[in-house]
Amino acid sequence: MGKRLSKIVTKTGDDGTTGLTGGGRVSKASIRMEAIGTIDELNSHIGMFLAELDPASAYAPLYRLIQNDLFDMGGELSMPGVALITDAHVSRLEDAVDEWNDALPPLTNFILPGGSRVVAACHLVRTVARRAERVLVAMAEAEEVNLASRQYLNRLSDLSFVAGRAIATENGTPEVLWQQSKPEV
Repeated sequence: MGKRLSKIVTKTGDDGTTGLTGGGRVSKASIRMEAIGTIDELNSHIGMFLAELDPASAYAPLYRLIQNDLFDMGGELSMPGVALITDAHVSRLEDAVDEWNDALPPLTNFILPGGSRVVAACHLVRTVARRAERVLVAMAEAEEVNLASRQYLNRLSDLSFVAGRAIATENGTPEVLWQQSKPEV
């Protein structure tokens, strides 16, 4: 078993810095900590999505794996120079996107988040994954970031879009279609 956290309140971060797993301290306002925090938030949103999803759903096992992958990604970011997310992780998501999308009717309109709580939760995962990806891209402008981690977040957003559509279809929930606003006269 790994290191146990027996003391939660350490007061070492009261100066506005936090310790990295690989050693050293960084500002809590750094882009690295923004990335770690956004990935943590994404993982929490997946937890909420899973709480709304039928536990017997075919989508649940992959999203549980994704939660572990995201925890690894946060660990990767807390140890500069370490790469824990690989091309195989990205491929696993790509394969699921292809499989789940093949069973869906063709997309003929833009879809809005909603229709049911579980579908809305899935779209929230999608949008937070996109934000996490943007933060990693911004971080990559200043320092090296594992390309597979950026790709993973991009695929996770795609996966969550497709999963939302698939869950709506399976549950008989009509998708919420975008309708262009008409200007009032």
